[in-house]
Amino acid sequence: MEDRGEKRERIKTIFCVMFKLGCFTFGGGWSIIAQMQQEFVEKRQWMTAEQLVDFTSLSRSFPGIMVINIAVMFGYSAAGIPGAIVSAFGLSLPAIVAIGIVTFFYTTLKKNLYAEKLMNGVRSAVIPIIFSAGLKLRKASLKGRLSWALAGAGFLLCAFTGVNKILVILGGVLTGVILWRIETKKKETNKKEAKKDALS
Repeated sequence: MEDRGEKRERIKTIFCVMFKLGCFTFGGGWSIIAQMQQEFVEKRQWMTAEQLVDFTSLSRSFPGIMVINIAVMFGYSAAGIPGAIVSAFGLSLPAIVAIGIVTFFYTTLKKNLYAEKLMNGVRSAVIPIIFSAGLKLRKASLKGRLSWALAGAGFLLCAFTGVNKILVILGGVLTGVILWRIETKKKETNKKEAKKDALS
């Protein structure tokens, strides 16, 4: 059990790290996954790769902003309600400040060629960050040929059709439940057969 001092220190660390991540979360919610994986899975070991994948899946399914949802789930798992609050606030604070500044100087920045080229460079740098996070987390998500097949099918549906992403997620959930039931029945059948063989 952590004492109050240790919990306070953990909450402070959560805020500082999430604030830092918030300062460099360009390219949407996916870019934060790579940074969280490095900070909280590899460096501090406050969560597992499986937890990060689960938080990401749930965050995409729930209403609201994906990165804030991830921050709340992680903060709560690491330090309860105070952790959830400081995690969400720390992550969103840099964006609030940046949006305020950009809004104030919007007309000037819109016409500035250097600002446009800067954002193009940032977008280009974000792509390999997201890709590397996907590669690192694939072991926690893709276990077996069936998982790869489902992921491939989901990718094709998302990339080349107009199917609603919510339906893709629900389809994955339904498929997972069906496969789990089939696997459970197989195990039960095998146990019954093993008992019969033992008695005969």
